[in-house]
Formats: sequence, structure tokens, C-alpha cells
Amino acid sequence: MLWFIGLGISGPSEISPNTRKIIKNADIVYLETFTSPIPRKYHSEIRAVAGKRLKAAPRWLVEDGKTILAEAKKKKVVMLTYGDPYIATTHIELRTRAELDNIRTRTVHAASAIPSLIGECGLQYYKIGRPVTVMRERQSWNTVYFTIYDNLVRGMHSVLILEYNEDAGFFLDPKEAISGLLSAEEEQRRNVIGGSTFAIVASRIGAKNQGIVGGRLSSLAKMDFGRPPHTIIIPGRMHFTETDALKAFATCVDEPASNSHVKKISDQMLEKYIPKARKALEWVANAFRNDGTMQPIIQNAQLYLDDAEKFQGEGKEELAILSIGYAEGLLDALRLSKGIDPWT
Repeated sequence: MLWFIGLGISGPSEISPNTRKIIKNADIVYLETFTSPIPRKYHSEIRAVAGKRLKAAPRWLVEDGKTILAEAKKKKVVMLTYGDPYIATTHIELRTRAELDNIRTRTVHAASAIPSLIGECGLQYYKIGRPVTVMRERQSWNTVYFTIYDNLVRGMHSVLILEYNEDAGFFLDPKEAISGLLSAEEEQRRNVIGGSTFAIVASRIGAKNQGIVGGRLSSLAKMDFGRPPHTIIIPGRMHFTETDALKAFATCVDEPASNSHVKKISDQMLEKYIPKARKALEWVANAFRNDGTMQPIIQNAQLYLDDAEKFQGEGKEELAILSIGYAEGLLDALRLSKGIDPWT
């Protein structure tokens, strides 16, 4: 038998009597600590319930899973996790392997940090886009950047989970994450992240000393948020009820504001290329206004440009870019065949 039990976000004191009974009756109790740091005082509280049956479960043990599954075939085994057990995909995989191996599994769900911090910040949970983990390594920053981009163009809020490495005793500081995001903007230049971007840093959610601070990234980059864990939220379009709640629940060093300025990359391209192509077409039309053989090419380029604007207005950006590509192709054909350069 293998139990997956969530400890919630407020510590073992919140465990129900029935859950305590399950833990006391277990043969082996594993405490998993690699998905989030667990305060030392919680360890002693858990040990008071589990006694000598309590064992540490580092990442490698859970990911390998063989020892845990072998024990669960013959004994009652409990896996304790911070928050809800199935926020971590590692635990879902372990349960899947258990079920496929005919090992019975049961679950005690609990509050998870992600939905909890959304509520603590006063945001609406159904407006949360795809979450993403921010790692220290530079190569991961573009993935985070474009996840935020995808969420913001849809008006959704972005939850940035900061890297936690139990073995190294490392938790990414919010200031380092902010610096990485600003560096990604300098590289990509898509106007997604900037010093004026409004963000929220939620720290130690569920603990007595939890902290929530909202402000522009330029302001947050100068602050000390104390001990981890921390999570950053980049809001999308905020309803006035969300901004009212945020101001009531959090410390806002700047006035809360939606990040609704982000445009689709396709729209950014079209806004650049359509006027440029129209200017080139006007040059060509004037240069060959008396040449009847050139008129079909000029007219077709004009039609493609008209289609590009029509498709863009209908939200069909892929067709719009395809149309502008055809128009530019015709103009480039004239450039190469006639020795002209309408793009200058």
C-alpha cells in the first residue's frame, strides 16, 4: 500500500486527525523535501507523529522509485510532500508505476502553493496561464521569456516558479530572476519585459511571515524579499476587482497595472513590413507607370498587400504574413530583373 499525503502550505499542525492516524499506522513514512524547502520546526512536528519510521526521501530515491515500490508491495508506506502530492510530476509517475505493478495507492490532497498564492494575491485563478520554472542557467531564460509572451498576448497571468535545488541548498533569488528576464528582453527585443512591467513577488505563502510585494520590475529589483520560497507573478490584464484585492492584500510599492501592451510577434512583423512594402510598391508604380508590361506584376503585388491587411484585421496572422511574403517576392523579382532597388 502506498499513500501520497500532502502537508499543505501551513505545516503539519494543519494535518487532520484521520491523516495523523494514517501516518501513525504506517510501517514506513517518507518525507520528500526536494520540491520545496520545509522549515526545520516542521520536521520535528512530523517526527513527533511518525516517530522512528520517518525517512528522508531525496530526489534520486523518488525518481528511481524501486526501493519505495518494493517496500509498498509488502508494507504500508506513506509519502509526505509539501503542498499537494500531485503538483510534482515525479509523484504522479511514482503512483503510475505503483498502479501498473498492482500496488494499491491512496491520496490525501492538501492546499498547494500555486493556487494558494494566486488567491493570497487577490488574482482570479481561471486567468492563470502556463506556469514556468526560472532556472539560474542563462539558456533557460528565453523559454521563460516566450512563456510570458504567450500568456500576456492572451491577457493571462504568468506564474514563475523559482529554481530550488535541495542538494545544493540553492533557491533562486527574485532579484536574480528579474535580472535574467531583463537580459532576455535585451536579446529578444519583443517589448515583453521592461523596467515598467508590473510584477508580484510572493514569499513564504502559508507561513506566519508570508510576504507579498507588488511593483514595477525596476522597483522590485532593488528589494530584499527575505528567506525563500519565493514566486514571481507577471499579471496580464487585471480586472479592477483584482487590483483592488491586490492593494488590500499586498504591499504595493507602485500602483498595480495590467501588462496589456504586448503584441503578437506576427503583428509586430506586419506593422513593420506592410508599410515598408507599400512604400516600395509606390516607388515601383511610379518608376513603371508608362510600362504596360509591368502593370500585372504591380497589380498583383497590390492585391497581396491588400490581402495582408485584410487577414491581419481578421486575426489570421499566418495568412497575412504569407500574403506580404508574396508581395515582397514580386517586388524582389523586379529588383533582380530590372536592376532597381525599391527598398532604399
